Amino acid sequence: MSQGSLQVEVRELWPELEWIEDAGLRRKTLETWCEGFRRSPLTPADLHEIPYTLLIPGCTISFIAHKRATVHVAVESARAMQKFFGDQLPVDMDVLTAGSILIDVGKLLEYEKGPDGPKQSVRGQLLRHPISGAGLCQEMGLPDPIVHMVATHSKEGNLGKRTVEAWIIHHADFMAFDAMRDPLRV
Repeated sequence: MSQGSLQVEVRELWPELEWIEDAGLRRKTLETWCEGFRRSPLTPADLHEIPYTLLIPGCTISFIAHKRATVHVAVESARAMQKFFGDQLPVDMDVLTAGSILIDVGKLLEYEKGPDGPKQSVRGQLLRHPISGAGLCQEMGLPDPIVHMVATHSKEGNLGKRTVEAWIIHHADFMAFDAMRDPLRV
């Protein structure tokens, strides 16, 4: 697949890239996803088919549906916080949006294709996606606040401090995960 066609496919996966006002940050976010696909057995089309998590048996929510919903929840939450808190709790919307798009780029390096569908690779067992994703983001020259968001968005970040943007995406991501993993249905 050529670089140009891969970029087109990633832009189709992530129309939210256009929300990033800083053109350089938007470009690096796009390039990081492209590089993740170059290193992965997965294709952009696979993200519409594979479950967003391997931790929920029989999960039918696709990777891209969950990820895009998480970005929207994070951005809308930040807008509400800005409306009510203003300068008392500033949120860098470009950092939040780019970081939200990138938090699971490491899953491209964590999954592998098996005979019964996707499964976690040995690499994924040793270096879960927050770690491999943060490494990829750092390698691609993304700013430290975004690398921080990727590294701390999941349980790996629970023992450290998080930026405001990292807290927002952490909760946006887990809102959907926890609600689907263990819902109380009455």
